[in-house]
Amino acid sequence: MNQTAIEIKDLSFAIAGKQILQRICFSVSTGKRLFIVGPNGAGKTTLLRCLSRIITNWHGTIQVKDKNLKAYSQKNLAKILTYVPQVLPADIPFTVHQFVLMARYPHLSPFSVVGPEDEKVVSEAMEMTQTACFAERVMATLSGGERQQVSIAAALAQQAEIFLLDEPATYLDYKHQRDIHSLLAKINKTYGTTIVCVTHDLNSAVLSADTIIAIKEGKIVFEGVPKEIMNEKTLEEIYSKKFDFAMHPVTGQKIIVPDVIE
Repeated sequence: MNQTAIEIKDLSFAIAGKQILQRICFSVSTGKRLFIVGPNGAGKTTLLRCLSRIITNWHGTIQVKDKNLKAYSQKNLAKILTYVPQVLPADIPFTVHQFVLMARYPHLSPFSVVGPEDEKVVSEAMEMTQTACFAERVMATLSGGERQQVSIAAALAQQAEIFLLDEPATYLDYKHQRDIHSLLAKINKTYGTTIVCVTHDLNSAVLSADTIIAIKEGKIVFEGVPKEIMNEKTLEEIYSKKFDFAMHPVTGQKIIVPDVIE
């Protein structure tokens, strides 16, 4: 029987009287991959920020590993959960190695020094993410795709059990998109890491996820396995547009094909 990594009940959040999230309820089992989709402004990023405690004035219940999210110290929460933003700032003044090493902070006491075990974890994280080759480069010199790899390397070095990712392949070219999704699948398989990923890429979601949730206007309007979301009626209700489909030549999964623009 799978343990529950995250369980959310009646999560609501409003800003200046505007309801952003409305009575969100779902759970994620340990080691599973949940992808969250939906139109712009639906509340997807806000949901991740509530889960990562960047936003704290929400209403409802969030349980992480059967413990209330608000009951964790920041340090103990960081040992369990990590947040990978959509993009890292371009002007970070540290080297790649220094940046990834800083992710070890949950495992260090205020007066301890970085030890061989910390360096070993960092080295392994950088090898897995293929960032070791530019370890001494300053973060500001990296491309967007390279910075995203480093961001995931830092999450790995943090040794968190749950990854929250906000559109990790946005703005990347096809190769880097593939590399990021392949890396996340490898992390999930190798470490049993729970993946919660917001994305606008429906095809990547259905080819990668165990479960998909769609949010529209702050409400969950779909929750199910990937094959269930790929039908014209469901997607039209979510996105207010029609879609065309084809069968993936390798997996046989129904995927979306681009619109023909006339």
